[in-house]
Amino acid sequence: MHKKKKRGKRGKTKKELEAELREKEEDILRLRADFENYRKQLDREKEEFARMANEKLITQLLDVVDNFERAIPTIKDEETMKGIKMVYRQFYKILEENGLKKIDALGKKFDPYYHEVLMREESDKEDGTIIEEFQPGYMLKEKVIRHSKVKVAKNIKDE
Repeated sequence: MHKKKKRGKRGKTKKELEAELREKEEDILRLRADFENYRKQLDREKEEFARMANEKLITQLLDVVDNFERAIPTIKDEETMKGIKMVYRQFYKILEENGLKKIDALGKKFDPYYHEVLMREESDKEDGTIIEEFQPGYMLKEKVIRHSKVKVAKNIKDE
């Protein structure tokens, strides 16, 4: 006499049901991992979007920084100048706290990653040395967002 295999409600054996259960558990684990990866990707995209928006805003605010730097030397009234300088320092500090850093150019060797040459001038300084800065350059964290506009020495001894 053959021993009858016990079958569940849907006509499946215990082994078949256990295999089906393992398969469903694996599906759930895969879905959970996929969801976690999707969530991480969304977080990265949100961070990138925020970084880009921050970069755009700070780049636009550089014109305000330039205007402060041009205006301050022209102010005749000492009290007004003190007040404007105080506002400027506070404004600039906020930009620095958000990753803005001025590129040090004057007296440095020209580097196309940081500087843009507008003029070359004969000089007794070493060839390629920055002798004047027309407009400061800036970095946001590790990225150049505006190159320094500079005049570079052309050594007359090298000719």
